[in-house]
Amino acid sequence: MSTTLDMIKAFTGKHAMVSYEHPEQLEIAAEVCQSLVLDNGAFSAWQQGKTYDFDGYADWAARWIRHPAVDWCVIPDRIDGTESDNKTLVQAWKLSPASSVPVWHFHESLEYLEWLMQWPRLALGSSGQFVEIGTDHWWKRLAEAMRVLCDAEGRPKVKLHGLRMLDPGVFSKVPLASADSCNVARNVGLDTRWKGSYAPKSRYARAVVLMERIEHHASAAHWSEDAIAAYQNFQLFG
Repeated sequence: MSTTLDMIKAFTGKHAMVSYEHPEQLEIAAEVCQSLVLDNGAFSAWQQGKTYDFDGYADWAARWIRHPAVDWCVIPDRIDGTESDNKTLVQAWKLSPASSVPVWHFHESLEYLEWLMQWPRLALGSSGQFVEIGTDHWWKRLAEAMRVLCDAEGRPKVKLHGLRMLDPGVFSKVPLASADSCNVARNVGLDTRWKGSYAPKSRYARAVVLMERIEHHASAAHWSEDAIAAYQNFQLFG
């Protein structure tokens, strides 16, 4: 079965994030998914050392944000940029705050995080010395951010999206409204990750297995400092 047909079967009725780095996937996703989010693709471009097309993304997002299936879009950001760089990009963004989500990077200041809380939803991006998710260093920085983001009972004051945070060991401890990961897209085509007599062979079956494993865990209802001590790595492939 073709990759396109596998995608249609696996994502029908699901929620998905489509990256500007792979815009060809959007038309199909808009037809079969229950809801969609537009990712600016900055992380992928940064990983590949590519020059990011800010104007192209802005036009693409403005065109698709009106589609009934599209809930919101991520405001462009510079992964390795300064706090000033990213604040300028946020301030220059033209689409409505109701459908736009800024990114707070872990290496940026808590004061900037507090400023971003004027948006109804914001995304948390692991970056700089905190780029590796799940380390002790990362959890301590997350705890500092949560003291700003949450009230005395650990309830977030705004909706939170976790970028690259679909590890159940993370989102089951953090009160995220949503999260994303390329885990399914990356692993369905890697035959070496699926071993044994009963390993599913089709990309569709593999996608279903991965999605079911992720969806079996619920996001935390509130933040607790105990989440750091309780962290366990539930990744399917260590």
